[in-house]
Amino acid sequence: MAGFFSLLRRLYLSVYNWAVFIGWAQVLFLAIRTLRESGHQHVYNAVEKPLQLAQTAAVLEILHSLVGLVRSPISATLPQIGSRLYVLWPILHSFPEVRTHFFVSSLVISWSITEIIRYSFFGTKEALGAAPSWLMWLRYSTFLLLYPTGISSEVGLIYLALPYIKKSEKYCVRMPNTWNFSFDNFYAAILVLGIYVPGSPHMYTYMLGQRKKALSKSKRD
Repeated sequence: MAGFFSLLRRLYLSVYNWAVFIGWAQVLFLAIRTLRESGHQHVYNAVEKPLQLAQTAAVLEILHSLVGLVRSPISATLPQIGSRLYVLWPILHSFPEVRTHFFVSSLVISWSITEIIRYSFFGTKEALGAAPSWLMWLRYSTFLLLYPTGISSEVGLIYLALPYIKKSEKYCVRMPNTWNFSFDNFYAAILVLGIYVPGSPHMYTYMLGQRKKALSKSKRD
């Protein structure tokens, strides 16, 4: 019975990883084609639907971590996925004014290359039991460049959205109301920016540790 559940787990995770890989490959293809043909101002419109689908699918990874399907700690999974979903929905989806900025292109390219490598790495591991050394190297090395560019783009887009958040008061809740509760989306966005200050170096240090551990193990094997 344990062997059956192990096989079922591997099958599910393999299908999940390769399905999301295809989504991110589509995002990257559309982004590069649009950059070449139309310019960065049109990238968001070209990738909007597949980007939303591929990134939102990552919510399942929080569940995978919680129930023990994968070994990734929730403390690392939740902040990374949460920050991306924040940029995707409350920022890009909600404030069209920032969609034409070049930060969108750098964001989409950084995210998509990272995820194409990551999902193909884990998809190969689940399907075949191991990934080739070159793919492992890419998985644990490309973030050295792509994480800073991705994070910088996330922070840049949130910052650019601040005037529009303040002016529109979208998603704000003012008192008095039935729930006796207030929420200011502008200050929430500033709080999120503040979290990036300690959070980004912490995540980068964590990934450096994971890289050292994974590549050291690869050399021993």
